[in-house]
Amino acid sequence: MNDYTSPMGRAVFLAILAAIIIKIFLFDFILADGDSMSPTIENGTVLLINKLQYGLRVPGSQKYLIRWALPKPGEIVVFYAPGGDLVVKRCEELKDHDTFVARGDNGLQSYDSRSYGNIHTDNIIGRVLGIR
Repeated sequence: MNDYTSPMGRAVFLAILAAIIIKIFLFDFILADGDSMSPTIENGTVLLINKLQYGLRVPGSQKYLIRWALPKPGEIVVFYAPGGDLVVKRCEELKDHDTFVARGDNGLQSYDSRSYGNIHTDNIIGRVLGIR
């Protein structure tokens, strides 16, 4: 009997498939690296990211299939910075519905839009939903 045809094999397969779909499309965990969001988010903090907050993205790309929201000022978002790094910053201001100003909570210690300019909203991965 094939492992995938047994009830236990099917259950394990479906659980793994569900976990992959959740991680790709719905939620993800990341570990904060750096002090740019201190004191709100300390280095080494585990963050829960809601990937569906602003729309449905094409996995592995910087394109949204469907967008239903934009970040609001004050929301903490995860996005790709111009150098390609995945970063966590606060949305300070939305501009022209295509870009936003990203700022770290750690004042002048943060490498953010003051250094690299506005961020295109397509670069957003999701919103920080939980901090542990």
